[in-house]
Amino acid sequence: MQIAGVDLYVNHPVMALGSTEWIPTTLALDGAPAAACDTHVLVRVQAQIVLVKVRVFQDHGDADDHEGDSEPLTTVFDGRLLLSDGRLVVGDVVGESRFITSLLGKPGRRRVRVSVDDPHGWARAVEVVISAETV
Repeated sequence: MQIAGVDLYVNHPVMALGSTEWIPTTLALDGAPAAACDTHVLVRVQAQIVLVKVRVFQDHGDADDHEGDSEPLTTVFDGRLLLSDGRLVVGDVVGESRFITSLLGKPGRRRVRVSVDDPHGWARAVEVVISAETV
């Protein structure tokens, strides 16, 4: 079920998704489509050109009601993130553009899947699927 959606105009070409805590300075994309640590995932997006469409879904274990949309997306991260206060932050790494959702519930480690429309370049669409329960 989709719980949030936002179109962000970002100033920096690296988008961070994850905890409200600080992003570790050692986390870097280098040449990879995504990079992750315990609390954040980084993906490369188009900055200062277009709005980046971000959709957040909560996975209740049912059939995915968001699959089959018009844009084919590629999963670049499928793992666990610690959301220490139960909120998810989406925004550019410099903090100029950000969106916070508190619709996730209790704090804890959750399974997160991040997919993008362009894993080898500059994404314009990002989809985040978060498990409903902490793991």
